[in-house]
Amino acid sequence: MKFYAIIVAGGSGKRMQTVIAKQFLLLNNKPVMMHTLQAFYLSEIQPEIILVLSKDDHDYWKDLCFKFNFDIPHTLVEGGKERFHSVRNGLMSIKEDGVVAIHDAVRPIVSSNLITQTFQNALETGNAIPCIKPSDSVRKLLDNGSKIINRDKLALIQTPQTFDLGQLRIAYQQRFSSKFTDDASVVEAAGFPINLVEGSRNNIKITYPEDLELASFLLKHIHG
Repeated sequence: MKFYAIIVAGGSGKRMQTVIAKQFLLLNNKPVMMHTLQAFYLSEIQPEIILVLSKDDHDYWKDLCFKFNFDIPHTLVEGGKERFHSVRNGLMSIKEDGVVAIHDAVRPIVSSNLITQTFQNALETGNAIPCIKPSDSVRKLLDNGSKIINRDKLALIQTPQTFDLGQLRIAYQQRFSSKFTDDASVVEAAGFPINLVEGSRNNIKITYPEDLELASFLLKHIHG
């Protein structure tokens, strides 16, 4: 059985208030994305890594790899217009069957345990989507106000979202829709049931400046 990880790096620096894309910002003295690739490389699964990145950033990434002596093996694939197209490009680079994890490049604190869990569950049920329960109260915004929602009925979805490759290939034959917010939504639209697994609160997504500070703290805590 072959294992793969498609790391999707299509983010910008807008919400980080920086001209540098989030995946290239320094986190504990090296770019965020290098931590992410390292997490998969050092995991028990040790999947083949495919990095999907805007063509305009390929040379910049190669320069960073040289600068930081980053030699973790990975295949570089050109990104697409939307995340959907980037994942499909990564998927098209895989010629064999197996199981593949799709992961955000800006989730650098993903644990080896979570990676292993999603692969094991996907082998058994076809897919595994990590999630956590919201800890805050949640309200739905209305035109004339807002309404409380029972948070026990909600789940916050994370990555890696891990799938049997046959299932994912069928799903990505669909036309792009703005309703596709993640890979689980693409697979669900193709008629497959979605299997949720417990995620991790440490598996944060770098979106705002304070996220980088939290990620730095978590990395130091995890690695002592």
